[in-house]
Amino acid sequence: MHPVSPHIWINPIEEPAMFIQTESTPNPATLKFLPGQTVLEMGTADFPAPEAASSSPLATRLFAVDGVTGVFFGTDFVTVTKADTIEWDHLKPALLGAIMEHFQSGQSVMEQGHEHASGHAEHTGEDGAIVGQIKELLDSRVRPAVAQDGGDITFHGFERGVVYLHMQGACAGCPSSTLTLKMGIENLLRHYIPEVTEVRPVA
Repeated sequence: MHPVSPHIWINPIEEPAMFIQTESTPNPATLKFLPGQTVLEMGTADFPAPEAASSSPLATRLFAVDGVTGVFFGTDFVTVTKADTIEWDHLKPALLGAIMEHFQSGQSVMEQGHEHASGHAEHTGEDGAIVGQIKELLDSRVRPAVAQDGGDITFHGFERGVVYLHMQGACAGCPSSTLTLKMGIENLLRHYIPEVTEVRPVA
């Protein structure tokens, strides 16, 4: 279990109190926020830079906070990645306020048509059955676990025995991500799928 910090934000005029929890992640540059309500109905959405956030009013609002370098949404959480030059003690209050203001504004998290922007890449070719097995293992054994840490790992490609995976949210740039790939995911895929020889991350 990760340390949990509860925060109650109260608008004294008319809105009810909103309870937002924060959790640390294995990536010291990324913090997980749980607003206590649905963020995405399904899937995930990754915003690695401000210019990628045009489809999300919430992501746009978070990038407006100085020091934010990445935003990621799961079904019930938001993860924010910060620049190394700023401390969480200075950044967290502004982020909590931005999340509270967004949900109390009644705006949608994603613009219509962009409700679940991220997922596995499509694959065409003779390896369709193998890729199907890879995606099934990622969905059943890997993605639920990394979601607990505020991230996601999705299929990007498969070529000559090498599986290419996209690291998102807290998983992107995490110091332990290489260990997770090699000792965890690579061993898992090689055990169940003999055709897999290696796992590599992609940017």
